[in-house]
Amino acid sequence: MDWTVLGGLAAGLVLATVTAPVGVSGAVFLLPVQLSVFGVPSPAVTPTNLLFNVVAGPGALWRYRRDGALHGDLARRLVLGTLPGVVVGATVRVFALPGPGVFRLLISVLLLPLGVWLCLRALTPAHRLPLPSGELPPRTLTGLALAVGVIGGVYGIGGGSLLGPILVGRGLPVARVAPAALAATFATSLVGAAAYALLSLMSSGDVAPDWWLGFACGTGGLMGGYLGARLQPRLPERALRLLLGALAAGLGAVYAAQALN
Repeated sequence: MDWTVLGGLAAGLVLATVTAPVGVSGAVFLLPVQLSVFGVPSPAVTPTNLLFNVVAGPGALWRYRRDGALHGDLARRLVLGTLPGVVVGATVRVFALPGPGVFRLLISVLLLPLGVWLCLRALTPAHRLPLPSGELPPRTLTGLALAVGVIGGVYGIGGGSLLGPILVGRGLPVARVAPAALAATFATSLVGAAAYALLSLMSSGDVAPDWWLGFACGTGGLMGGYLGARLQPRLPERALRLLLGALAAGLGAVYAAQALN
C-alpha cells in the first residue's frame, strides 16, 4: 500500500480523535499536512478536505446520535445557514483566491483571535467572568452560519471549526455545540464537494480533489471521530473549552507565521 494512503489514514485517525470532542472534524488541521507533507496543490486541497469531512463525519455523528446529543434545533439552524454559503465560498475559492499565501493568511486572521479568546475564557476563574451571552437569536444565528459557510467553502472545513469557538465563547456548553457543529460540517461538505466537482469542469486549474488521499484520511477520521465522540462525556467542560481554544489558536499562529515568511 502506498505510503501516502497509510499516512493519510494515520493523520485522519489522530486528528479526528482529538478534535471530535469539541465539534471540529479535523479538516482544518489536516490542511498543513496536505499542503506540506503530501504536496496537494491549491486549490485542490480544499475539495480534498471536503471529501475527508464527507467520509469521516458519520463516525462521530452516529455516536452523538446514539447518545442523544443531536436533539434540538441548533443543528438544523446551522445547516440551513451554512449550506448556501459553502457554494458561494467554493466559487470564490476557485476564481478569486487561488494563491496559498492569501489562503493561509485568511485562516490565521480568523482562527487566532477566536482561539485566544476561548482560552482566556476557559482559564479565567468563573466568578470573574461576565454572565454568558447565551444562544444567538434565530436570525443572527442563521446569518452567522451563512457567513461561516462562505468561509468554510473557501478553505474546505465545513465551518465547524469556526462555529464551535464562536458559540462556545457565547456561553453555550461544548456538549451541545459539538454535535451541531459537526452536523453542519458534514452537510455543507457534501454540498461543497459537489460544487467543486462542477467547478472543476469549468476551470483548467487543480480543482478536483485528490481522491485516494481524501478517502484514506476520511477512513481514519471515521474511526477517530467515533472514538472522540465516545470520549467527550468523560472530559470536563473546562478542559473541552481549553482544547478547542488551543487548537484554533495554535493553527492560526502556524498559518500566520507561514503567511508572513
